[in-house]
Amino acid sequence: MVGYLRAAHFPPAIAVTSLAILLSGSLFSLGDSLIIGVTVFSGQLIVGWSNDLIDAPKDRIQGRWKKPLASGELSESHLRSATYIDSPICIGLSLLGPLGIRGGSLHLIAVGFGVSYNFYFKNNFLSPIPYIFAFAALPSTPYVALGETPPLWIVICGGLFGIVAHFANVLKDLEDDRAIGILGLPQLVGTRVSIFIAATSLTTISIIISVHRTSLIPWFAFSLPVSIALIIFQPRRFGFPTIMLLALIDVTLLVATSR
Repeated sequence: MVGYLRAAHFPPAIAVTSLAILLSGSLFSLGDSLIIGVTVFSGQLIVGWSNDLIDAPKDRIQGRWKKPLASGELSESHLRSATYIDSPICIGLSLLGPLGIRGGSLHLIAVGFGVSYNFYFKNNFLSPIPYIFAFAALPSTPYVALGETPPLWIVICGGLFGIVAHFANVLKDLEDDRAIGILGLPQLVGTRVSIFIAATSLTTISIIISVHRTSLIPWFAFSLPVSIALIIFQPRRFGFPTIMLLALIDVTLLVATSR
């Protein structure tokens, strides 16, 4: 079981799931929010597992023995079967659960973008697109499910978080990826430009949220310099975890001050 969770990239998967529960909490009951969380987690499993299945040959070449498929902890056939089992579960939860047809369809489209990143976008200059859409869809889905229009500024912040998450996530393996021919936009522009894009996007998010939630300005005054410093000086170790933690805290604060 642990191997399957590791193959799903468990830390970011559980972070995205937690974000979904928090965002849903201001619009749905606790029970429905938890079901939405399970729905989102099932989608994250599909994205994470398909990523590891596609990357398995390259992971072995790079010696990434911490990954279950590369180390032999899991077989590709078993992980592929798990993906096939999870896919109809994700579809059923999305369309028949609290999200309904509209919200569930948006969630499935976001999952589709995540999978398309693994198959196609990861290897070309359009690589940020799936991240932008998926992260913009995350805060939008609960509103769409209830027939409401999500606030534009929240959608924009979600998309910007996607940019930050993408560039921060690849920093730790950027040079190794380039060596084996993975040439998404971060690999094409290099480490320094990727750090600049992530830091600029993070700053923009902070400005947008502070304009709409002035009570959060003290929080950003402290967290933003710390986050940018971690991304710049320790990108391989702290880039992606810093972004996901900041996103989780930001959403918590937004929910606490919105309704």
